[in-house]
Amino acid sequence: MDEQSGYIIAPDPSHTRLTRRVVGFDQTGAEVAQDVIEERPLTIYLNAQEIVTAMTIGDYPEYLALGFLRNQGMLEGAGAITRIEYDAELEVVVVRTDGPTNHEEKLKKKTRTSGCAVGTVFGDMMEGLEGVILPQAELRTSWLYELARKINTTPSLYLNAGAIHGTVLCKGDQPLVYMEDVGRHNAVDKIAGWMMQEQASSADKILYTTGRLTSEMVIKCAHMGIPALVSRSGFTAWGVELAQQVGLTLIGRMRGKRFQCLAGAERITWDADLAQIKDEPKKSGRKGSA
Repeated sequence: MDEQSGYIIAPDPSHTRLTRRVVGFDQTGAEVAQDVIEERPLTIYLNAQEIVTAMTIGDYPEYLALGFLRNQGMLEGAGAITRIEYDAELEVVVVRTDGPTNHEEKLKKKTRTSGCAVGTVFGDMMEGLEGVILPQAELRTSWLYELARKINTTPSLYLNAGAIHGTVLCKGDQPLVYMEDVGRHNAVDKIAGWMMQEQASSADKILYTTGRLTSEMVIKCAHMGIPALVSRSGFTAWGVELAQQVGLTLIGRMRGKRFQCLAGAERITWDADLAQIKDEPKKSGRKGSA
């Protein structure tokens, strides 16, 4: 863990493989240099079966592969994970298990979702959600404001180059694992992979994301067992309905001192002094983030 920031994993905007410097021109015709995000394909195998090729920034490929398979329910009944093999030259990750899997049936039901980049989930993504009731964990507004302050001032690829989503696993008012990727689902899957690999508990965690609070995001959070999901962005109606169904505290449009809670408000402790919280200036004409 980084003793100064408190992060177990934090973004590394200096990582030369994740961005490329491109020279262009601004609105006045002056030359400008800008770091832009690199995208590269990563093909995920489950044993001998090719599952999906995702466009990703290329960091933490093992966590991404493991989290993707776990969040799609493709590891259920597969036994123990025996190895995770990453070939950087071929840009392939192979997750090996000691038992058979149900991936053939899952692949028959592959569908496209609203997610950017690897927005691919499967037709039975609701499978296993029935009967899920998340832990009734307390969430303090003082934690939310402190998390937003720390996360929004953490050096990141988003601040350096933009065009990227971030997802942060938190406990109380401390961000722990901060993942970024071109697709919000990739960033969440990296978190899920890290949690599975490290056998991290979920009942006392908060998931903070820059992405929209859609049904897919709520489903992934529920399957991960995390009782609170927070975003700077907005909601979809089905995302709210599912959050209410599973007992997820769902908070969106969190900017400055403002936020909206559309599910699980009864678990919030309103302990922050809003007079001490700085608000973000309103930007006219700017729409909500994707």
